[in-house]
Amino acid sequence: MARKLVVIGGKRPQMRKAKRDSWTQARQREFLSVLAETCNVTRACEQSGISVTHAYRKRKSDAAFRTAWREAIGVAYQRLELVLLDRAFNGSEKVVKRRDGSEERMLEYSNQLGLTLLKMHRDTADEAITELPPEHVDEIRERIIEKLQRLKKRHEKEDSASE
Repeated sequence: MARKLVVIGGKRPQMRKAKRDSWTQARQREFLSVLAETCNVTRACEQSGISVTHAYRKRKSDAAFRTAWREAIGVAYQRLELVLLDRAFNGSEKVVKRRDGSEERMLEYSNQLGLTLLKMHRDTADEAITELPPEHVDEIRERIIEKLQRLKKRHEKEDSASE
Protein backbone atom coordinates (compact mmCIF):
# COMPACT_ATOMS: atom_id res chain seq x y z
CA MET A 1 0.00 0.00 0.00
CA ALA A 2 1.37 3.45 -0.93
CA ARG A 3 2.44 5.91 1.69
CA LYS A 4 1.62 9.57 1.51
CA LEU A 5 2.59 12.70 3.42
CA VAL A 6 -0.31 14.07 5.46
CA VAL A 7 -0.86 16.68 8.15
CA ILE A 8 -2.45 15.08 11.19
CA GLY A 9 -3.68 17.15 14.11
CA GLY A 10 -0.97 19.76 13.88
CA LYS A 11 1.55 21.45 11.67
CA ARG A 12 4.07 18.64 11.50
CA PRO A 13 3.72 16.38 8.45
CA GLN A 14 3.67 12.66 9.09
CA MET A 15 3.94 9.65 6.80
CA ARG A 16 1.13 7.13 6.93
CA LYS A 17 -0.33 4.41 4.78
CA ALA A 18 -2.98 5.54 2.36
CA LYS A 19 -6.42 4.18 3.15
CA ARG A 20 -7.67 1.47 0.86
CA ASP A 21 -10.36 3.74 -0.57
CA SER A 22 -8.55 7.08 -0.41
CA TRP A 23 -8.86 9.42 -3.36
CA THR A 24 -6.01 9.66 -5.79
CA GLN A 25 -5.96 11.52 -9.09
CA ALA A 26 -5.94 8.19 -10.91
CA ARG A 27 -8.97 6.91 -8.97
CA GLN A 28 -10.79 10.17 -9.51
CA ARG A 29 -10.14 10.02 -13.28
CA GLU A 30 -11.32 6.40 -13.33
CA PHE A 31 -14.44 7.25 -11.34
CA LEU A 32 -15.37 10.17 -13.61
CA SER A 33 -14.62 8.16 -16.75
CA VAL A 34 -16.85 5.26 -15.70
CA LEU A 35 -19.55 7.69 -14.53
CA ALA A 36 -19.51 9.37 -17.96
CA GLU A 37 -19.76 5.98 -19.67
CA THR A 38 -22.47 4.45 -17.51
CA CYS A 39 -24.26 7.22 -15.59
CA ASN A 40 -24.03 4.77 -12.67
CA VAL A 41 -22.37 5.99 -9.44
CA THR A 42 -22.26 2.54 -7.85
CA ARG A 43 -20.48 1.00 -10.83
CA ALA A 44 -18.06 3.95 -11.03
CA CYS A 45 -17.23 3.49 -7.34
CA GLU A 46 -16.72 -0.27 -7.72
CA GLN A 47 -14.41 0.12 -10.70
CA SER A 48 -12.35 2.89 -9.12
CA GLY A 49 -12.12 1.22 -5.69
CA ILE A 50 -13.96 3.98 -3.82
CA SER A 51 -16.91 3.57 -1.47
CA VAL A 52 -20.20 5.15 -2.55
CA THR A 53 -20.37 7.08 0.73
CA HIS A 54 -16.88 8.46 0.17
CA ALA A 55 -17.79 9.57 -3.36
CA TYR A 56 -20.89 11.45 -2.23
CA ARG A 57 -18.97 12.99 0.67
CA LYS A 58 -16.27 14.21 -1.73
CA ARG A 59 -18.89 15.61 -4.09
CA LYS A 60 -20.40 17.55 -1.20
CA SER A 61 -17.08 18.99 0.01
CA ASP A 62 -15.10 19.52 -3.22
CA ALA A 63 -16.50 22.09 -5.69
CA ALA A 64 -14.14 21.11 -8.53
CA PHE A 65 -15.08 17.45 -8.15
CA ARG A 66 -18.77 18.36 -7.98
CA THR A 67 -18.40 20.23 -11.29
CA ALA A 68 -16.56 17.32 -12.90
CA TRP A 69 -19.28 14.95 -11.62
CA ARG A 70 -22.00 17.11 -13.24
CA GLU A 71 -20.06 17.18 -16.50
CA ALA A 72 -19.68 13.39 -16.45
CA ILE A 73 -23.42 12.96 -15.86
CA GLY A 74 -24.05 15.38 -18.73
CA VAL A 75 -21.85 13.31 -21.05
CA ALA A 76 -23.58 10.11 -19.96
CA TYR A 77 -26.99 11.67 -20.47
CA GLN A 78 -26.07 12.76 -24.00
CA ARG A 79 -24.81 9.27 -24.82
CA LEU A 80 -28.01 7.73 -23.44
CA GLU A 81 -30.13 10.10 -25.48
CA LEU A 82 -28.23 9.18 -28.64
CA VAL A 83 -28.71 5.47 -27.97
CA LEU A 84 -32.42 5.96 -27.36
CA LEU A 85 -32.80 8.08 -30.49
CA ASP A 86 -31.03 5.39 -32.50
CA ARG A 87 -33.29 2.73 -31.02
CA ALA A 88 -36.41 4.80 -31.71
CA PHE A 89 -35.45 5.42 -35.35
CA ASN A 90 -33.81 2.10 -36.19
CA GLY A 91 -35.56 -0.27 -33.80
CA SER A 92 -34.00 -3.02 -31.74
CA GLU A 93 -33.62 -6.60 -32.85
CA LYS A 94 -36.01 -9.10 -31.37
CA VAL A 95 -35.89 -12.88 -31.79
CA VAL A 96 -39.29 -14.53 -32.16
CA LYS A 97 -39.45 -18.30 -31.66
CA ARG A 98 -42.10 -20.19 -33.55
CA ARG A 99 -43.91 -23.33 -32.42
CA ASP A 100 -41.92 -25.43 -34.87
CA GLY A 101 -38.69 -24.33 -33.13
CA SER A 102 -37.53 -21.99 -35.86
CA GLU A 103 -36.56 -18.43 -35.11
CA GLU A 104 -37.26 -15.19 -36.87
CA ARG A 105 -35.40 -11.97 -36.26
CA MET A 106 -37.30 -8.74 -36.58
CA LEU A 107 -36.93 -5.11 -35.64
CA GLU A 108 -39.12 -3.84 -32.85
CA TYR A 109 -39.94 -0.16 -32.43
CA SER A 110 -41.02 1.03 -29.00
CA ASN A 111 -44.05 3.31 -29.17
CA GLN A 112 -43.47 4.40 -25.57
CA LEU A 113 -39.89 5.42 -26.32
CA GLY A 114 -40.99 7.33 -29.42
CA LEU A 115 -43.73 9.15 -27.53
CA THR A 116 -41.36 10.08 -24.71
CA LEU A 117 -38.82 11.49 -27.17
CA LEU A 118 -41.56 13.45 -28.96
CA LYS A 119 -42.67 15.00 -25.67
CA MET A 120 -39.09 15.89 -24.74
CA HIS A 121 -38.38 17.67 -28.01
CA ARG A 122 -41.81 19.07 -28.91
CA ASP A 123 -41.00 22.69 -27.98
CA THR A 124 -37.70 22.69 -29.82
CA ALA A 125 -39.32 21.22 -32.93
CA ASP A 126 -42.15 23.75 -32.79
CA GLU A 127 -39.66 26.61 -32.60
CA ALA A 128 -37.74 25.26 -35.58
CA ILE A 129 -40.87 24.78 -37.69
CA THR A 130 -42.77 27.92 -36.71
CA GLU A 131 -42.19 30.77 -39.08
CA LEU A 132 -43.03 34.26 -37.90
CA PRO A 133 -45.37 36.38 -40.00
CA PRO A 134 -43.60 39.27 -41.78
CA GLU A 135 -45.14 41.93 -39.48
CA HIS A 136 -43.66 40.20 -36.43
CA VAL A 137 -40.25 40.01 -38.06
CA ASP A 138 -40.37 43.74 -38.80
CA GLU A 139 -41.40 44.51 -35.21
CA ILE A 140 -38.61 42.36 -33.78
CA ARG A 141 -36.09 43.99 -36.12
CA GLU A 142 -37.18 47.48 -34.96
CA ARG A 143 -36.86 46.47 -31.29
CA ILE A 144 -33.36 45.09 -31.88
CA ILE A 145 -32.27 48.26 -33.69
CA GLU A 146 -33.67 50.44 -30.87
CA LYS A 147 -31.86 48.36 -28.27
CA LEU A 148 -28.59 48.54 -30.21
CA GLN A 149 -28.93 52.32 -30.47
CA ARG A 150 -29.50 52.58 -26.69
CA LEU A 151 -26.45 50.39 -26.05
CA LYS A 152 -24.36 52.53 -28.43
CA LYS A 153 -25.41 55.74 -26.63
CA ARG A 154 -24.63 54.20 -23.24
CA HIS A 155 -21.23 53.03 -24.49
CA GLU A 156 -20.46 56.51 -25.89
CA LYS A 157 -21.40 58.11 -22.53
CA GLU A 158 -19.13 55.68 -20.66
CA ASP A 159 -16.27 56.42 -23.07
CA SER A 160 -16.67 60.20 -22.71
CA ALA A 161 -16.92 59.92 -18.91
CA SER A 162 -13.69 57.90 -18.70
CA GLU A 163 -11.70 60.48 -20.75
